[in-house]
Amino acid sequence: MQILRTTSDNLDFQNLVRKLDAYLALMDGEDHAFYDQFNKIDALKNCIVVFKDDKAVACGAIKPLNENSMEVKRMFTLPEYRGNGFAVVILEELEKWAKESEYEKTVLETGKLQLEAVALYKKCGYEIIPNYGQYIGVENSICFEKSL
Repeated sequence: MQILRTTSDNLDFQNLVRKLDAYLALMDGEDHAFYDQFNKIDALKNCIVVFKDDKAVACGAIKPLNENSMEVKRMFTLPEYRGNGFAVVILEELEKWAKESEYEKTVLETGKLQLEAVALYKKCGYEIIPNYGQYIGVENSICFEKSL
């Protein structure tokens, strides 16, 4: 396994995000357009791509939310590679990067129907918090945070 720190200009990251967006369009249904507006990747400076046997198989990113928090974005593992710990590796690397950048916590939003994602975040020490920002009042969203 290889871990690459990069930006959203990376073509492997962009290709994985396209697959993520196609997956989320199916999962979110008519809510997809709402969520999609908050997931643009044109200026992300903190992206991770994980490679297995020289193939990009998983990705994730963080971006500043406020002076204390980085928001985890664009977490995705190719379906045929799920269950092998790639998402945990990405989260740990993103948290490490946020801490190196002197942030105190990471926060994130996922859909309540994304059962695998919810289980992953709980397993990795994230705690449910009230919905923040654009997710306040959104019934399908669940938000998490983790102190670094």
